[in-house]
Amino acid sequence: MSTLSPVRRRELLQSLRQGTVPDGNLDALAVGIDRFAATVDADLDAVAAGGRAFKAVRGEYGSGKTFFSRWVEQRAMRRGLAVAEVQISELETPLHKLETVYRRTIEELRTSAFAKSAFRPVIDAWLYGIEEDAATAAGVDEATSEQVLELLEQRLKSVATAAPTYPMVLRAYRSALEREDAATADALIAWLGGQPHVGAAAKRAAGVRQDVDHFAAMGFLQGLLAVLKGSRHPGLVLVIDEVETLQRMRSDSRAKALNALRQWIDELDSGRYPGLYLLITGTPAFFDGRLGVQSLPPLAQRLHTDFGTDARFDNPRAPQIRLTGFDLDRLVEVGVRVRDIYADGSSAPDRVRLMVDDAYLRDLASAVAGALGGKVGVSPRIFLKKLVADVLDRVDQFPDFDPRQHYSLTIADTEKAEITRAATADEVEL
Repeated sequence: MSTLSPVRRRELLQSLRQGTVPDGNLDALAVGIDRFAATVDADLDAVAAGGRAFKAVRGEYGSGKTFFSRWVEQRAMRRGLAVAEVQISELETPLHKLETVYRRTIEELRTSAFAKSAFRPVIDAWLYGIEEDAATAAGVDEATSEQVLELLEQRLKSVATAAPTYPMVLRAYRSALEREDAATADALIAWLGGQPHVGAAAKRAAGVRQDVDHFAAMGFLQGLLAVLKGSRHPGLVLVIDEVETLQRMRSDSRAKALNALRQWIDELDSGRYPGLYLLITGTPAFFDGRLGVQSLPPLAQRLHTDFGTDARFDNPRAPQIRLTGFDLDRLVEVGVRVRDIYADGSSAPDRVRLMVDDAYLRDLASAVAGALGGKVGVSPRIFLKKLVADVLDRVDQFPDFDPRQHYSLTIADTEKAEITRAATADEVEL
């Protein structure tokens, strides 16, 4: 039985209705990834204790990579970690321009308390903590500005070596808050977040000139981790999604991006980013094809994992894990879970379970897979969308609706085309 609150149940079902991956409560739908839970939890505990972790997740389109990432993020936030999800894009977020990846990380930063754009609240909480600690150390009710700045410098000493401007701008930001200069404070937070085109006056106030570039961005990521830790968020789960888009870049850009990923993994392994869990997702073609990881042997060596044995014996501790996608039984299992979640909030739960029984769910799952050319693995989103919006909603609202008599499955050309485009997008040389 579901234990979701009415609000959480409504949010989950609305996401499924729209064909999107829900942001929360994913344990209720987690079918087939339970075997990764122990390793993921151990990695997250290590990261929360000041360690670091890297994981590459491979799977065909529809195999559940986005679901898996959100599931990891949800488990991370339960431990107080912050999370951010960045989609790689050739034009907007190319991996070889790490300043864009850092900027998107800041824009997408989330905590259990803030759904998105949590950067400024985190900074403010960190500064407040420093003021409290400085006052406690001095044995006074309120520390002086000098005492606060001295403690600030101590907390960011390691970061200042890699990114000297980070403490400078934080100091200027705090000064702007003290004199109630909101415009300068806003501009400096934007600059710290990697935003371009910040006004020259605000930058002068902090003693900086240029925007955050590729080299400064990684130092700023260290600054972010330090600030998170100081604001009671012991680490960050950073998901780099859709790295397979690198295959569609020009060869020179692709080479730079792959090398940037290799350097990032090496720096993570060297201990430069304590408190960081880096997770990348991509298709098998990206990891195994000539336009992906295999074109850079040092990166291929770091990510190499043996998938020659039965998937049942895959090692979840390996640097790369594979999602095998859904078969018909798993599709029915997740359908049963969704039906029961729906019934728990329905005014006619018995009727929902009677009209949409396990046998009907298997028939519907088979029909969806058949309409997609027998590709069960790519059908979960469409199956759940049809189940909630076309079947369960009607059974719930219309007492005389019988899905076996009154519903005939239709899948729009746009839905088929979306799957076809995504499934054939790999290894396109431009």
